[in-house]
Amino acid sequence: MVDKASLLAANAAFYTAFRIRDLAGMTSLWADDDTVSCIHPGWPAIIGRKAVVGSWRNILGSEHSPAISCHDPYAIISGDEGRVLCIEKIGSMALAASNHFRQIEGHWKLVHHQSSPIALPDEPGENGGQPSLVH
Repeated sequence: MVDKASLLAANAAFYTAFRIRDLAGMTSLWADDDTVSCIHPGWPAIIGRKAVVGSWRNILGSEHSPAISCHDPYAIISGDEGRVLCIEKIGSMALAASNHFRQIEGHWKLVHHQSSPIALPDEPGENGGQPSLVH
């Protein structure tokens, strides 16, 4: 079934694999074809499953791998494709992230991940609460 809850669950699994440095889990989340791509902050585009998985192997295998958390995930679905826009936080740094998925054999599989630094707003949102990070 193609629904936002299952797409958000796949996105959460991505951040869990990142957080616990689970390379097997991370690898299983990516589509098994050479059209996948990834742009890590400050890196050039990486294209192809072998190269993308290799980049994650290096990141997750590093003792300096950052602690990351996902905030304000927003799911968009069109046919068998979906994307989740969210804010990644690494310490006090914020990054805008876009995770693109494709429905393959009943499962959401990553086909693209990209994140880049942003500035967080200083002012509180409506009614004195925290500002919305994804518009």
